[in-house]
Amino acid sequence: MRSSAAARRYARALFGLAKQDGETAGIRQELDRLAELFASSSDLRDALLTPLHPVRERRQVLRAIAEREGFSRLITNFYSYLIDQRRLVDFPGIREDYVRLVDEDAGLVTGTVVSAGPLDEQRQERLRRALSERTGLDVRLEVRVDPDLIGGAIAQVGDLVFDGSIRTQLDRLRANLMKES
Repeated sequence: MRSSAAARRYARALFGLAKQDGETAGIRQELDRLAELFASSSDLRDALLTPLHPVRERRQVLRAIAEREGFSRLITNFYSYLIDQRRLVDFPGIREDYVRLVDEDAGLVTGTVVSAGPLDEQRQERLRRALSERTGLDVRLEVRVDPDLIGGAIAQVGDLVFDGSIRTQLDRLRANLMKES
């Protein structure tokens, strides 16, 4: 999921406040817990996300949940602010960006590897180490299989892309052969 510019701004603001309080990990857990609650209860999603419900009612629902779940004052106030700004619908993007900021702050990044076939644990670990050495960061891999690739793999960490797919190699070979003609 690609988050909106507003979601990224809210995530940065929340991260800054949490970092100031030394609570980045705790806030991350609270965001994860709210995401679980949203996923498990359509009534909750309806009560908090539907504009048909007055803001006052939505805040009351939120406060009751925050109290029951033991959410911090920071996260409770943040959720209330999102309700006031009609931005609670951006919650998934805010959470995604907040998690990324916490990981980056800890020197951890997520790299994506798309391969033509499944990669065993040993290959994944070699690839993870190589990407970590290249970026200077601790890389966590998300591996996907794309049968449309003829062979090889494509790895991406942030803006850095390593394309070792057979298709790309064939395209380069074709371009070189055309250039020599």
